Amino acid sequence: MPHRSVFFVSDGTGITAETFGKAILAQFEVRTRSVRLPFIDTVDKAHQAVRQINHAGTQDGQTPIVFSTLVNMEVLKVIQENCQGMLLDMFGTFVHPLEQELQLTSNHRIGRFSDASKSQEYQARIEAINFSLAHDDGQSNRDLEQSDVILVGVSRSGKTPTSLYLAMQYGMKASNYPLIPEDFERRQLPVALVPHKRKIFGLSIQPERLSEIRNERRPDSKYASLENCRMEVHEAESMMRRAGIRWLSTTTKSIEEIATTILQELQPDRLTY
Repeated sequence: MPHRSVFFVSDGTGITAETFGKAILAQFEVRTRSVRLPFIDTVDKAHQAVRQINHAGTQDGQTPIVFSTLVNMEVLKVIQENCQGMLLDMFGTFVHPLEQELQLTSNHRIGRFSDASKSQEYQARIEAINFSLAHDDGQSNRDLEQSDVILVGVSRSGKTPTSLYLAMQYGMKASNYPLIPEDFERRQLPVALVPHKRKIFGLSIQPERLSEIRNERRPDSKYASLENCRMEVHEAESMMRRAGIRWLSTTTKSIEEIATTILQELQPDRLTY
């Protein structure tokens, strides 16, 4: 069966349409080809989008699925009247019933990022990203007291992507430190981290998966050998248990799941908006 084309159409970035659409599609065993069409904010662009959607349907031999967060009613009308796909208008589905329930008219603002650069929250996220980059992989011990969270674990256990996700998504200043053979010999956390133990969260990983990841970077090295990976993971987990540090295995978890678990454990208030 060929891939079914799925379009995410928006007069903004299309991130909301894509996030929601993919969450819905994840409930189905279906092969899809995803296309995001952002900034469809004029009638001309809407007609171009219609041509692209309809052409995909002809090529696929299947009806395209179209998730829309279009706010401009004139633009949306072009899609509604000419698109030969299955149109799921998210604003029409959710915003209009909410208007009736709340007895308010929505502001129909295009995109949640339209004035983001002026907001305090946006600036905090930028600052958090810069902080996390400066404190990646144990690069700096400076200002560790400013960290919201300090991630520890063996090399390639997922610390960097998790740190950046926490910074980008939640504006958290996340530092991360690799646990190395010298730490295992001392059987203690890096000295610089000890005063900040309440902020530390550990990441671990199955040795077999760790060996696969490391072999992609340094094939056939001692660093990537299964024996060494087993030793490092064992020592790291033992150290975290001795230190009373909360930790989880990243082997089968997504970045989103890892980040949410960390927030629940360390800063549950971040999950309340």
